[in-house]
Amino acid sequence: MQRRDLIKTGLGAGIALGAGVTLPNRVFAQPMAGNARDRQLFDIAKRELDKAGDVIWRKDIVGIADFGLHSAHRRFHFVNLDRQEVKSFHVSHGTGSDPEHDGWLNTFSNVEGSNATSRGAYITWEWYTGKFGTSVRLGGLDPTNNHALQRYIVMHRASYAEPEHVERWGRLGRSNGCFALGEEQFKIALLNLSGGRLLYAEALGLQEDGTQAYPPLPIVGEPENGYHILRQPRQETFEQTNPGVY
Repeated sequence: MQRRDLIKTGLGAGIALGAGVTLPNRVFAQPMAGNARDRQLFDIAKRELDKAGDVIWRKDIVGIADFGLHSAHRRFHFVNLDRQEVKSFHVSHGTGSDPEHDGWLNTFSNVEGSNATSRGAYITWEWYTGKFGTSVRLGGLDPTNNHALQRYIVMHRASYAEPEHVERWGRLGRSNGCFALGEEQFKIALLNLSGGRLLYAEALGLQEDGTQAYPPLPIVGEPENGYHILRQPRQETFEQTNPGVY
């Protein structure tokens, strides 16, 4: 399902606040504070909101999951465009994206049964009660994640996504492709990122100083026309850009 197609469906029409309603274009201020990474995240958030257009009807906060970083890092960024601030949390990736279980995402996939994380833009939908308690349904807006509903890719809480898991094991546990967070972090997500907001997943690898971390292996994406490499490793600088993470 394409981004514009969501508006044509009954669910998309409901999210769009009713037919015939025209919302004024928002003008976002530049972040007054924050590091070089935060400024890049603001640009990415605004770019993805512009791409999504009227499909997204709550444009105050954008979630950006940066799966180009090791899972020990706080790589799920809540970009608040109204308050001009970024808050970062832990988030798990799928087992199919990290078969070695070393904390690094290696592959994105949109295939049902892959148990992998999918890249691209999502819209957050309603809450529901499932296996992990209260969870948030997600709708994929791109060809790389448009099977999210069929694959039951959602945002939920999980014990293996707690910060304490990193302290003990040096990495988070893995999901079946869902965006899994710890208990307290999920409560924040439930209040601040559900109900028609944008969630964007990509292998950005953004560090606080604005430079990119390099993975130990290539990160591979799965567009409609086959696999291709999204991020190349650079072995000679990997240890310098990822101190203490191997």
